[in-house]
Amino acid sequence: MRILIAIGVPRQKEAGAAGVALNHARELEKLGHIVECWFLDDILKEKGKSKRFEALRFSRAVAKRIRGVMFEENLKNSMGLEFYNLSHRFGYQSPNWPYFEDVKIERIHYMAKSGVLSQRITTSMHNTTHIDAPAHVIQGTPFIDEVPLPHFFGSGIVVSIPKKKWEPITYDDLEKAAGKTVRPRDVVIVNTGWHHQYEDSEDYFCRAPGFVKSAGEWFVEKKVKVVGHDTQANDHPLATAIGPQRNGPLHPHLAAEYKKWSGGRDWKDDFPEWEPVHRILFKNGILGIENVGGDLDKVTGRRCTFAFFPWNWDRGDGCIIRLVAIVDPTGAYRIEKGETF
Repeated sequence: MRILIAIGVPRQKEAGAAGVALNHARELEKLGHIVECWFLDDILKEKGKSKRFEALRFSRAVAKRIRGVMFEENLKNSMGLEFYNLSHRFGYQSPNWPYFEDVKIERIHYMAKSGVLSQRITTSMHNTTHIDAPAHVIQGTPFIDEVPLPHFFGSGIVVSIPKKKWEPITYDDLEKAAGKTVRPRDVVIVNTGWHHQYEDSEDYFCRAPGFVKSAGEWFVEKKVKVVGHDTQANDHPLATAIGPQRNGPLHPHLAAEYKKWSGGRDWKDDFPEWEPVHRILFKNGILGIENVGGDLDKVTGRRCTFAFFPWNWDRGDGCIIRLVAIVDPTGAYRIEKGETF
C-alpha cells in the first residue's frame, strides 16, 4: 500500500517535527508499506493547499503510537477497512463459568530477571469469548482442529433481540429479527444486551437469557454456518449444569427463585432437556460462539465479514478466540488471487 505523509515544514528544516515524521515513515515501511514523504514546499508546489490538508489527514489516519511503537488503527488504516473487536478481555480473574477452575497466569521470565517477558497460562478454553467444537458436548463428533477453516470466516449479520433475566430466545424472536435478512451460510450473532452485564457474577452466568430448542431449529432451517451471542452458553443457563441438568444443579438455590420469577413453575418442567441447542447445532455442523462482547453494539444491525480462527489444537474441545467484525466501507479491498511471483 502506498502512503503519502505530509510534513508541514520546508525541506531544509528536517530536524524536530520533521524528524519525528520521518521516523513514523520508517515504521510504516517496516509494516510493508511504500511511504512517500512530502515536505511543505513540495506540497505547495505540486499538490496545492487543499491536497496538503487532505494528505495530512490521511497520514494521521494510518498511524497510532502505542507505548512508543507505531501501528495502524482499527478504524483508520491503509487498507481502508474497519475492524471491530467483539471479544471480551482475557486474563487474570477474567469471569469464569461456575464449574471451571480459575485462570492462572505466571511470569516465567520478566524484564528485571531475563530481559524478556514469557508467561505460562493455565485455563479452560471455555473462558471469555470462545468457540465450541462439536466434540465439547457430543461424543464422536469433530474436534476443533478437524473443523475446516471456512467455518471460522465469512459474511453475516448482527441482530438485536433485547432480553432480560431468564427470558428465552425463541424461533419467533429470530424470525422477527432476521427472517428476511439472513442468508444461507451466514454467521449470525445475537445481541441481547447481556454483554453489558459481563463480570464475575451470578447474574451474568446464572440469570442470563438464552436460546431454547426452537431457536436451534431456526438456525438449522436457515442453514446458518455459525451462531454467536452475548450470553454465557449456547443454551439457556437453566438447561445447563447451572440448572437441574446433568452435572448440576450447581446453584440449587435458584430453583426457588425461578419458581417465584415464573409464577410458580418448576424449572425441571420448563427445562427438561440437557443442552438441547448445543446438540441441535453441533449435529448439524453449526458452531457456537459464546460470550460475545467488545464493540458489539457498534455493528448491531449491520452485515459484516467475521474472522475468528482458533488454535490448531489436536483433539481440542473449543478455543478462546479474537472475534473480529470487518467492514469495507468503499468495497475497494480485495483478497489476493494467489498469483505467483
